[in-house]
Amino acid sequence: MKARNELRLLPWSGPDGQPCYLSTDDSDGYMSRLADNIEAVQLGMAAELLKHTQELLDNGDTEAEELRPLATKLTGALRDALRVATSRGRRLTTPESHCS
Repeated sequence: MKARNELRLLPWSGPDGQPCYLSTDDSDGYMSRLADNIEAVQLGMAAELLKHTQELLDNGDTEAEELRPLATKLTGALRDALRVATSRGRRLTTPESHCS
């Protein structure tokens, strides 16, 4: 089994909210493609939610009652986006820096 830092963090949680990981070297395998597709959907939904939020905030007539459910949705979208960023960041290969 791979070390935890070599596992791919998946864009969904387990039943108890625990992170789920994938151990594979096949970036074109079924689970990897499924995770890629879900990440794309999550980021797309976050972009749409951000656009909607900006429209509501730009509208001077937005009621306070409209903002609480929006804040809840934004919290979920931010959680998803951070999970995607964390997963992708862990998969980046960084060349070792050499000092001259």
